[in-house]
Amino acid sequence: QVQLVESGGGLVQAGGSLRLSCVASGSTSSIMSTGWYRQAPGKQRELVAQITRGSDTNYADFVKGRFTISGDNAKNTVNLQMNSLKPEDTAIYYCSAWRPPYTRYWGQGTQVTVSS
Repeated sequence: QVQLVESGGGLVQAGGSLRLSCVASGSTSSIMSTGWYRQAPGKQRELVAQITRGSDTNYADFVKGRFTISGDNAKNTVNLQMNSLKPEDTAIYYCSAWRPPYTRYWGQGTQVTVSS
């Protein structure tokens, strides 16, 4: 089993920054990639960014140039640096991890609120 705990959410003004962290525990050696998703009220959960154990990254178009995902394998931690935040970034942000071939794990989420 894998456990994921997110932190770093909060309230910030438009144009500000936040740094989210996800710490994994348990059978972490089996994780091949991790990612950040977000879900706003009344909307579907959507992919924000993902990173592999080899540090390959992928971003949603709406965050390219503003958000940066990074990881520290030794500390079992993945971070999401969010800059130039917009009100439409307001959502619950979830950390997710994938174990081959089909298993996915989810954290409980952290609230990000961006005021206009």
